[in-house]
Amino acid sequence: MRVRIIIDSTTDLAPELRRQVEIVPLTVSFGTEEYIDGVTITHEEFYSKLIESDVLPTTSQATPAAFAEVFEEVAAAGDSAVVITVASQLSGTCQSARIAAEDYDNIYVVDSGSVTLGAGILAEYALRCARSGMTAAEIAGLLEKKKEDICLIAMLDTLEYLKKGGRISAAVAFAGGLLNIKPVVNVKDGVINMLGKARGSKQGNNLLVQEIEKTGGIDFDMPILLGYSGLSDALLKKYITDSAPLWENGIDTLRYTSIGSVVGTHAGPGAIAAAFFHK
Repeated sequence: MRVRIIIDSTTDLAPELRRQVEIVPLTVSFGTEEYIDGVTITHEEFYSKLIESDVLPTTSQATPAAFAEVFEEVAAAGDSAVVITVASQLSGTCQSARIAAEDYDNIYVVDSGSVTLGAGILAEYALRCARSGMTAAEIAGLLEKKKEDICLIAMLDTLEYLKKGGRISAAVAFAGGLLNIKPVVNVKDGVINMLGKARGSKQGNNLLVQEIEKTGGIDFDMPILLGYSGLSDALLKKYITDSAPLWENGIDTLRYTSIGSVVGTHAGPGAIAAAFFHK
């Protein structure tokens, strides 16, 4: 019997790890056009549509039936599973997984308390634990503790998409555009918090570095993942160069990936983010 790691499609992993997990997709809609996240629309196609569209897309949570379909395969194979979901404060997907799991033994649902890269590094840690021979119950118990150490910090390139989503007023977004303001945010316990605002990407990068330093130090023995939204990774590469002192003594190569549609809907293109476990 093996332990399977299951995630939903809001979780962003290092590309080489995606084949090692099973993914339950959410749906993304542009008006009447509905897509299965990561199945019938790629990240690149999503951002192309997002940039072109005047209307903000909507996302729908994964259903209990979608989880049950995967859980049935797990049960039929005699395996166990750990399910890692987007924070329950941000989506009903976690509740869907828990409803479906009630009918199965040896399937454990963990609310990551995070999203995108934050949930991704928790899933990567779960994969490590599974390879070490831990049971699903042991892994789930450990994840509940370790998720408290996750830091997910991001710099947004624009306030426009927060405005479209009704998160800020049009006046604030307009002023932010004139001033070239780059908001820096984090996600903790499923809540998005504004940490600061900078004028221009250089100040934004500096603020991002400062906020990472405030966390008390990076645990380099645990997974680390960076990410970007949009069609180009140029801003992230510049940030990696600018923030080299943060990482150079702890890790040889920083891995990064594209941020998916759920976060991309509200962050917009041009965001960069870092996820790690603090000491």
